[in-house]
Amino acid sequence: MSRHNLRENIFKILFKVEFNSIDEMNEQIEFSLDEIENLSDEDKTYISDKTEKIISLIGSIDEIISGISEGWSLARIGKAELAILRLAVYEIRYDDDIPLNVSISEAVELAKTYCTEDARSFINGVLTKLND
Repeated sequence: MSRHNLRENIFKILFKVEFNSIDEMNEQIEFSLDEIENLSDEDKTYISDKTEKIISLIGSIDEIISGISEGWSLARIGKAELAILRLAVYEIRYDDDIPLNVSISEAVELAKTYCTEDARSFINGVLTKLND
């Protein structure tokens, strides 16, 4: 599975955080992984591990998002946009294997598929501030 597809599946699971308690997310991760066709054990582990790491840091990640999204409270940010931002902020701040420009580019690509056109520029603008 490509890195983009892995990232997209992680985004889909992170989207569920807004509708489930943190305690329920391990079960949601398992449900989600069972629904993905032709998933190798390596990809399953990658998705599960990365999603669990992001969820464990969600408080810190949300603080970062709140600090750089001027005039936008977390409650005001769309749920899809918030899931994309959480994934990208994790990659930028906590995953040294992924370059900043790749994380931002991938976040914008996810926004093209799952969000409005305005959301793309919002996500790009917010994530660009992480480099300032």
